[in-house]
Amino acid sequence: MIEIKVPELAESVTEGTVAQWLKQPGDQVNKGDDIVELETDKVNVEISADESGTLKEALFEEGDTVKVGDVIAMIEEAGGASASETKEEPKAQNEDSQSKSEPKGQASTSEESASDSTGRPIASPSARKYAREKGIDLSEISARDPLGRIRKEDIEEHESKQKKAESKPAPAKQEKPKDDPAKPVERVKMSRRRQTIAKRLVEAQQTAAMLTTFNEIDMTNIMELRKRRKDQFYDNNGVKLGFMSFFTKAVIGALKKYPLLNAEIQGDEIVMKKFYDIGMAVSTDDGLVVPVVRDADRLDFAGIEKEIGNLAGKAKEKKLTLGDLQGGSFTITNGGIFGSLWSTPILNTPQVGILGMHKIQMRPVAIDDDTFENRPMMYVALSYDHRIVDGKEAVGFLVKVKELIEDPESLLLEG
Repeated sequence: MIEIKVPELAESVTEGTVAQWLKQPGDQVNKGDDIVELETDKVNVEISADESGTLKEALFEEGDTVKVGDVIAMIEEAGGASASETKEEPKAQNEDSQSKSEPKGQASTSEESASDSTGRPIASPSARKYAREKGIDLSEISARDPLGRIRKEDIEEHESKQKKAESKPAPAKQEKPKDDPAKPVERVKMSRRRQTIAKRLVEAQQTAAMLTTFNEIDMTNIMELRKRRKDQFYDNNGVKLGFMSFFTKAVIGALKKYPLLNAEIQGDEIVMKKFYDIGMAVSTDDGLVVPVVRDADRLDFAGIEKEIGNLAGKAKEKKLTLGDLQGGSFTITNGGIFGSLWSTPILNTPQVGILGMHKIQMRPVAIDDDTFENRPMMYVALSYDHRIVDGKEAVGFLVKVKELIEDPESLLLEG
């Protein structure tokens, strides 16, 4: 038999949830075929077969939690029994005959025994003797041997786990509230990703001294520039000219002037980042994800728009990799696409700054002492970690973003 194990997923990801079995017991499997899909804290991962054969057993059900290194399925190699079975069977048969020839009640020194015809668990004689001495039921033991034989070390491990469990105080049972039949409700288990999002958002509020400052941006010039250039831009680059590339460039220009917002706290040190990997919050059916535009300062407007479109497409198709999500030095979130006029974004820790964009709304604006004009205005919000960013830097950062957006030509020089 060939064991299918949960591989190393990422440095910070140690477990996942079985989302979907792509193959069922009895199905033929070719080398490289995806067998099961795991949902992790960040992305979904498919585990594939290393060899061809038949899927004999799925050891976990959909919804179960599995850890890195767990054996989750067994495959029988094409052509019959695996090499390990062929090697082990004669040995097991010899041990069985040896155990039969031994006097009754005498412990054998052999380490293996064949399956008991009465249906008892398969175990080595030494393991059976040890289990009798300890009063342990062999049917409660999980064997690590691919053929299911229980060894003495399996019993010792089971005994150790039992002692640890007994030493821990039993957690108080929390009874679920009883639903009122007159008030029908639907209970839906939170996905692993939604649980992780909830945990991270709470951690951000508990660990960071988070504060938000606001400003408003007159979008007149950038909208006029976009209107004039959008057709030519699309013809030249094959991608639409949106607002995100302008804001990305403006954020980079502001980060260069206020570098503490492009940093993070590690212990008692401030890590100043000399790169500009900008996270873009994307809403999906499974929850919010933040893929990262790498080295955004080295990309032109077309390069940024293409990368944002590529990452957004992968997010909606559930094809983001862990590499797409890891890292990031600052985040931009655009609630305006859903109609949000005003909000306070939560930090994407360990980052210390996040910019919130909002809906463009026509509002009367005072041009001078006597004149008002209707202008397309956008509220912007900067949430920041007050532990290392003071109000002066935060307000200055947001003013710089405002200045660059209201004078888009300056982005060519400072973005």
